[in-house]
Amino acid sequence: MNLHTINTGNFKLDGGAMFGVVPKTIWNKLNPADDNNLCNWAMRCLLIEEESRLILVDTGIGNKQDEKFFGHYYLNGNDNLNKSLEGLGFSKYDITDVFLTHLHFDHVGGAIIRTGEKLIPAFPNATYWSNEQHWNWAINPNEREKASFLKENILPLQESGKLSFIHSPSFDHNISIRFVHGHTESMMLPQIIYKERTIVFMADLLPSAAHIPLPYVMAYDMFPLTTLEEKKTFLAEAVENNYVLFFEHDAVNECCDLQLTEKGVRIKNTFKLKNL
Repeated sequence: MNLHTINTGNFKLDGGAMFGVVPKTIWNKLNPADDNNLCNWAMRCLLIEEESRLILVDTGIGNKQDEKFFGHYYLNGNDNLNKSLEGLGFSKYDITDVFLTHLHFDHVGGAIIRTGEKLIPAFPNATYWSNEQHWNWAINPNEREKASFLKENILPLQESGKLSFIHSPSFDHNISIRFVHGHTESMMLPQIIYKERTIVFMADLLPSAAHIPLPYVMAYDMFPLTTLEEKKTFLAEAVENNYVLFFEHDAVNECCDLQLTEKGVRIKNTFKLKNL
């Protein structure tokens, strides 16, 4: 097995929304905001080479939305999904599986592309993986979350016939799935056995290293107290088992491991995945 970081570019989101009840005087030291109170965040995906499979975990925001939409998010950086794949010697045709942690636009937008008037899968030879509970939640969204579930990112997956649902916590003999429900219903975190370590793709349970302290829960989360309990359980397990955390949205820190301190669970080391 080989793991590769796939950088798809950065975007900006409101710092207060990203840190919930934590005061700006505290979080601004961790991820300084610009004059519009916006912080810069990565959209970092993961590529897994596993025997005959080439599995892409999440796809970033994509490029098919209009100028008005992208104007809200201030896309920046020189990376994009195809460029990152090509830099590793792969193309969109090589991807066998696209694993979607959840269907918010910054995670699934790159899964579908626009060709003329048509919306088609970006990876024509891939199976796209979600789960039935989350899929039903996304296509029948609540009023608070529906702005994150864009039909043009989601429905073409089903219409293409390439959508499959995961029904168990086992995805591959080296990849298991942790289901969490605080950020959104049935978000999936892949846990990968790699070089005798467990790598956990954190998605939006812990969007960045700055979110490790328990009260640092996003205002975007549907069920913040559930997130709090899920974080507490996960962090204790991660310390005990020396997990490596892979951050999707941290613009600075790609990976870390953890230690128990007087203040609770905190970062031990930060590093690049390629240095593991």
